[in-house]
Order: sequence, then structure tokens, then C-alpha cells
Amino acid sequence: MIDRIKWGGTKLAILDQRLLPDKITYLTVRTPQETALAIKDMVTRGAPLIGCTAAYGYALTLKGSKPASWQAAASLLEKSAATLKAARPTAIALAYAVDRLHGKAKSFIEAGKNKTLTPDDLKKLAALIDKEAQAVYQEDVDANERLSELGAKLIKPGSSVMTVCNAGALATAGMGTALGVITRAFEKGRVRHVYSLETRPYLQGARLTMFELMQSKIPAQLITDNMAAHIMKTCGVSAIVAGADRIAANGDTANKIGTYMLGVLAKYHGIPLYIAAPKPTFDLSIPDGDHIPIEERSSREVTEIRGQRITPKGATARHPAFDVTPGKLIAGIITEYGVISPVNRANVKKIIG
Repeated sequence: MIDRIKWGGTKLAILDQRLLPDKITYLTVRTPQETALAIKDMVTRGAPLIGCTAAYGYALTLKGSKPASWQAAASLLEKSAATLKAARPTAIALAYAVDRLHGKAKSFIEAGKNKTLTPDDLKKLAALIDKEAQAVYQEDVDANERLSELGAKLIKPGSSVMTVCNAGALATAGMGTALGVITRAFEKGRVRHVYSLETRPYLQGARLTMFELMQSKIPAQLITDNMAAHIMKTCGVSAIVAGADRIAANGDTANKIGTYMLGVLAKYHGIPLYIAAPKPTFDLSIPDGDHIPIEERSSREVTEIRGQRITPKGATARHPAFDVTPGKLIAGIITEYGVISPVNRANVKKIIG
């Protein structure tokens, strides 16, 4: 799979996923503010990947600015952290990565604040942040690999599976979460066919998941979101695998809008719904899905497709970008530390807490 982000030390090249699959183009950012805008504008997307992108964006803070004091450095980094965390509110991996790097930076600043800040101090601080950003990236690569192996074992040989949005390599630093499970299961002869929901309004399933499935030569067909129930009923779907943007302490899961619909349909048809997500996706500070903030994006993303209006002029629309699937509708949450099943508070704590 093509590089999603390319770290250059003083700049970050981000694959512009808005243009896929037609064009492979990179947007270069040199500041945390430019990184945050790229995340907000969906240049890059996918919870694990925006976490990694935000980590490198935070590392850019000290590349173009040389604060003269410890206080100035702390203030600069604080602003960067706040800007990046505000880029998208639902995906907790973004906040996890930024808070992790910011915590390291604050500890370094606290240890040195009683002496004069030197250029060597700044160099060491920047190197510390760079190293931690790389660790966030590599940990996601490793987590993808482990959870994909675990998840593949849950898929019965010869299965047709369904997925929504894009939770593959294009959404992560590694091989993917939900699509990583599907890919590894295909390699083991357990998946014979994949149904990818188009995932309106941003069409991540149509543009990105189909792109990845075709690259991997996995037999797949695209379906519109409102075909899901019919396909489940008539085409022998064995499992549904989806990713996640934030998971509450009780296992309630926020993912791309439409996942909750699949959970309800899967329950009715007796099909297991699996969620694949690494540990940074969990937010154990919130008790349940009612406390997960749901990002409301521009209605123009619903009334237009790539700038072409598809509604009567003046029509308005809603655009909640995510929904929450209750844990009781989820057969298992696949993590790098094990599979949470049944999905409840005690088992989340056992595996993740």
C-alpha cells in the first residue's frame, strides 16, 4: 500500500485521500496548524492514522519556531496541542497521541525550567518529541498486525463478509483494523467474498475500501448503504467487520455513520458484528456511548458530491459523521491484546483496563 504519511523531519507529506482513487497526491504541511486543517478537511482520515498524523503535527511545533524561554516553549506547545485536538472531536486516537507527546514535553520542560533555555535544550526537546511520534506510529503498525491475526481466527472458512467505511491501510499506519482482519482472513482462505458499503456521504467505502480490496485482489462488490439488509437476507453474509473511532468503558462503539444500522440488522439476521480497534481507540473515562461527542459536519457534504449539487437548490441536510453502536449488538471487539466477548464493562476492563 502507498505511504499515507511521510515524515521529513521538518515537514510532513500527507496523502490527499479526498482525491483517491483517481489521483495520488501529497499535501505538505510544516506547522501544527496546517496539520490540523488537513485533518479537519479530510485530507487524511481514519482514527489511528489521524492520531499518527497529529503526533507528527505536534512534532512540527519546534521546527519553525525557536522559543526564547521555557515558558515560551510551553505556551507554544500548549497551543499546538489544543489546535490539533480540536481538529476532529470524535476519534479519541487523535487526543491520545497529542496528549501523550504533550505529556513528555511538559515533563522535559518542568525538569529544566529553573535554568536558562539553550539551543541544545531545544534540540533535545525536539528529538524527544520526534522519538515519541515515531513510537506512536510504530505501535499502530504492530497493533494492526496483532489484531488482524486474532480477528482472522473468528472468520469461518469460506465466509462472505460485509464492511462499512474504510478501516484498512489507508486509515492506519499499518495493514488496517477491520480491513486488516478481512485481508488476513482472506490470506488464510477464510474469506471468499466481501461486500463494501459505499458509506455516504463521503463514500469512503466506494473510493477507498474498494481500492484496497482490488489492490489485494480480494473478490468484492460495492453496495449502496440501503442494500445492506437485502444482501444479509439473500447472500449468506457470515460476518460483519467494522472499525471504530471511540469505544466507551462499557463497549459502546462510535464509528462511521451507518454502523449502528448494521448492528441492528446483524442482530435481526443472526450475523456477528465484530469491531476491530487498537487500544488507543478506547476511552475508559466515559461510562457509555451517550457520552461520546458526535461530530456534525457540513451539510454540503450531503447535498453535494465532489462539488456537484444533487439536491434542489436551497435544500438543507443533516450530517452527523458518526453513530454509536451499543455493546450488546457487538459480538466481539478485536484488539491487539485479545478479543472482548461478550462486550461489557467487565470484559473491557479485563482486556484493556
